[in-house]
Amino acid sequence: MLYYASFKQMNQSEQFSEIIATYLKHGWRLERVLLRTETRAAIESATASTLEETLFQHASVSESMVNALWFKRTAQATGREAWELRLVSDSPYALFETFEADEAEEDREDVRREMESRLIETTNNARSDQSS
Repeated sequence: MLYYASFKQMNQSEQFSEIIATYLKHGWRLERVLLRTETRAAIESATASTLEETLFQHASVSESMVNALWFKRTAQATGREAWELRLVSDSPYALFETFEADEAEEDREDVRREMESRLIETTNNARSDQSS
């Protein structure tokens, strides 16, 4: 059982790394990380450094009900900012939003919180469907 838990967590760390590498390759920047409590504990116990310094490249890490990554990319020509919230799972799923250059940060943050709520709701519904 312990072997299975270690193997599963190793794969989850690899999953985070692969997703991050893919987004970075396409010009995105990792801004925030949402982690389930058990995921954070398992990853931290496997590394000597903090998550922010290693796996997550100094992005802020917050506790959540889902494992997800926030990426940001700014369009050079228009100054518009794109944010994508990517669920870390076997099935790729993401929510996307763009913001105007002059949009207030408070309004942007409200939209991002809404996106997080939608992602949590979607994953909870998917879990309910699987257990039925």
